[in-house]
Amino acid sequence: MPIFASIAAASARRFNLNALERNRSCLKGLPILGCSSESFKFGRKFEISQRSASSSSTHPRGFEYEHDGRYKWIQHKMVFAAIFGLTGSVLYWKSKNGAIKAASAKSSLHPGGEVIPGLPIYTLSDVEKHKTKEKRIWVTYKNGVYDITDYVTSHPGGTKILLAAGGSIEPYWNMYGVHKQGEIVEMLEELRIGNITEKPKEQAFDKNDPYSNDPKRHPAIIPASSKPFNGEPPSAILTDNFLTPNDLFYIRNHLPVPDVNVKSYKLDISVQGPGKFTSFSFDDLKRKFPKKSTAVVLQCAGNRRSEMVKIKPVKGLNWGTSAIGNAEWSGPCLDDLLKQAGIDIDQVTQKHVLFGGMDKDPAGSPYEASIPIELARLLKRDIIVAYEMNGQEIPRDHGYPVRIIIPGIVGARQVKWLTSIKLSNEESMCHWQQNDYKGFHSSIDWNNVNFKSVPAIMELPVTSAICEPIEGTDLAPDADEVTVKGYAWSGGGRGIVRVDVSIDGGKTWDSATLSPPKQPMYKTFAWTFWEATLPIPKNHKGKVEIICKAADLSYNVQPDSVEGIWNLRGVLSNAWHRVNISIPKS
Repeated sequence: MPIFASIAAASARRFNLNALERNRSCLKGLPILGCSSESFKFGRKFEISQRSASSSSTHPRGFEYEHDGRYKWIQHKMVFAAIFGLTGSVLYWKSKNGAIKAASAKSSLHPGGEVIPGLPIYTLSDVEKHKTKEKRIWVTYKNGVYDITDYVTSHPGGTKILLAAGGSIEPYWNMYGVHKQGEIVEMLEELRIGNITEKPKEQAFDKNDPYSNDPKRHPAIIPASSKPFNGEPPSAILTDNFLTPNDLFYIRNHLPVPDVNVKSYKLDISVQGPGKFTSFSFDDLKRKFPKKSTAVVLQCAGNRRSEMVKIKPVKGLNWGTSAIGNAEWSGPCLDDLLKQAGIDIDQVTQKHVLFGGMDKDPAGSPYEASIPIELARLLKRDIIVAYEMNGQEIPRDHGYPVRIIIPGIVGARQVKWLTSIKLSNEESMCHWQQNDYKGFHSSIDWNNVNFKSVPAIMELPVTSAICEPIEGTDLAPDADEVTVKGYAWSGGGRGIVRVDVSIDGGKTWDSATLSPPKQPMYKTFAWTFWEATLPIPKNHKGKVEIICKAADLSYNVQPDSVEGIWNLRGVLSNAWHRVNISIPKS
């Protein structure tokens, strides 16, 4: 850099200190994973060191002076310095940007991830063994293998980089646009330890396997079962987006995923007994009815079941805290469809509304669910016959081309691949309505359970969970505070009024800052994000337990322990959520 630019840039730098302070977090290192592009660019721009404050007196406008007589002279000097500094800054950043462009050009010639002769060759199974700090943390990028163990603590995106531990970093890089820069690839290459040429095996199509035609899933989805496929995203990414991206929304399938021809699709509307029967095509649903859009949380009844498993075994998928997601669903409301079919839901004598899907078991029986007519009447303008999810056609895993969305109700009733709506005198007789998704006390076991003795789950209880930091996180050595983030939600449209957070095992509490959705408090169908920055207790001894609990609009609160709500199916798990973290000594 020219000397003139260097000296002048020094003058300019002292005016950028506040900007630097605001972006200190992104100067600790380049973002390998999980730092916003805005923060990264800003951090790179202000790569300067903060100077200590002057000990001399300071004018309210920031100019130093010794007495009034010299004040004007100081003003003139500062004006000159500002002009001088501005000129120097232009030259400095022009020079710096030229260097960055040169580096980017170099990266485009050598984009990283290429096979480097002479480095060890590793297999996928070799990399998969390296997921922890004790065994070293490895990731892959194209044909490269990288040891990121020593970089993790300085990563601006926090522990999100650990999502890729033992596998490819590429799916996660695609989630954060900042990583698509030559500088980031260059930095990753500095951590290079070897090559990998083995490719993940594609599963061969088997015409006799009903699951062979299932859609592909995002690599970040953590499988809970393979056939049928069920999976959830890592909890650390849940609070990245108010509307959960379609490919990162949890997947709950009971049967093989249907492959529906939308041109021949029909939705049948009927009333039990001699009465009305109407069919609508997919085109009818899009053209003949007003489109209603609402952000609605879907949550599996078994969300957080893994916490119950620690108490005593249960039957069901071992869900973590991410069998929940929030999306904007669009389509006609139920009331409009029924009226078009000549049905007034407020006048019918039938007791239930049944929703039938196109997914079928080997015997040909479809998945079906129902809700009481009273609930359907209350929500008749809120229930959506959805054909869009977050402004796009609904993905196959989530019910393409049409599914029912019943706000505030358990996910099990949100029938996918919707093909029929029927008003009936009887509740659905489907297995998942009659003999599953029901709650019992902890003394009921599989020897004395009577599923007919309790109603099917509809509205879900209030819950909350910590998404960041994740369980087992190591903070920076001698950290004196930690920022905690998570979600809260309650069934029935009840808004969240409070989230309490503790860092000493529940002895004392702080109130989190809430980010509620823009929905009425009595029709809050979306989730509420929350955040709190907590001081680390002085007597922590290297470990602390963080706890969160929420209260909804009716002041329903979460129970303090899992033991008291344990049940044989592991549903309705909404106890205080606990995460343990470590604070190593420097």
